[in-house]
Amino acid sequence: MRFLISLLVVSLLAPVPTLWADEALDWYLKGNELSQKGQFEQAVEAYHQAIQINPDATGPFYNLGLAYKHLKQYEHAAAAFESALRLEPDNMNIALNLGNIYNRMERWEKAIGHLNRVVHRTKDNAEAHGNLGWAYLNYSKGPQFKMLVIVNLQKAVDLFEAQNMPEAADATRKTLDEARKKFGYKDN
Repeated sequence: MRFLISLLVVSLLAPVPTLWADEALDWYLKGNELSQKGQFEQAVEAYHQAIQINPDATGPFYNLGLAYKHLKQYEHAAAAFESALRLEPDNMNIALNLGNIYNRMERWEKAIGHLNRVVHRTKDNAEAHGNLGWAYLNYSKGPQFKMLVIVNLQKAVDLFEAQNMPEAADATRKTLDEARKKFGYKDN
């Protein structure tokens, strides 16, 4: 008799996780749809609903971070990306976005930590090199990392040019030129 009751309870509860997963996915997809329309405040609400239902899914946290980034709510964006990174610690796209957010927040040490991981684990990521160079350039709590600034910014310029992204290459080159002047290096 206990077995039959247990079996009945299990069969009654079995569809619930599937329904929850479906509902979480529906909210996540709704958030994506709203984000694509530029309705980031509503997207944030949808992603929060998805997270409330399934707090173990990386996608809603990641896209929540992107939505908050568009809203320029960087503290919230950082928290969302941190949550996503806890779920997927080896996801370099999350680490890149987190490093970039910390740059925007002028939290140079945290930016350097995340962006260094990306640069050393991902081959030829121009954005990571450029943002790492920027973080090193602005870091002021210890010795200046002059060579790391120059090397990373130059690598970013080269990669942006190789990837046919002239505007990004030009913007990074201006920062590189400013860094060279600041540190007393001659232009190439």
